[in-house]
Amino acid sequence: MAGVRDPESVAEHSWRTSLIASIIAKLEGADPARAAFLAVWHDTQETRTGDVNHLGKKYAPAGAPQRMTADQMAGMPGALASTIRDLVAEYEGKESPEAICARDADKLECMLQGIEYKSQGYENAQRWIDNSRARITTGTGRRLADELLAQGTLDCLRTALGEAETQTRPGARPTP
Repeated sequence: MAGVRDPESVAEHSWRTSLIASIIAKLEGADPARAAFLAVWHDTQETRTGDVNHLGKKYAPAGAPQRMTADQMAGMPGALASTIRDLVAEYEGKESPEAICARDADKLECMLQGIEYKSQGYENAQRWIDNSRARITTGTGRRLADELLAQGTLDCLRTALGEAETQTRPGARPTP
């Protein structure tokens, strides 16, 4: 929808989402490991369907995540299949603090990806950014989103490079 030629993979998205979920959960007083675990598994259905965007769902609705997960887990050892089905059900249930944090991490990662795409010249990513930001519910998630929106995509790199340069110059003072 945004015209991105080489978008991130489900694996890349899930990895960053799990990292963000652990941070949000820690700051929200939830279990960071559980939130990250939920986030790792939250989009496994997309290995079968691809990422169906909002417009695509209007014409080809994706199946229920729990049903797709059950199909994916068919033939796996019972304990493993049950664990994964339970994780997906918890995530989709949106009730546990960890699921709420993982869902916010998903939206925050999507927003961050949109910001990165926009900085690469994909102006249509703005709607993606706005929609993702609007769906974040936790205080921590909203604060992180606002911080991301307030800085440039390369600010952390510029800061790191500035500090590295200062540290290598003789007699230079460190940056605050």
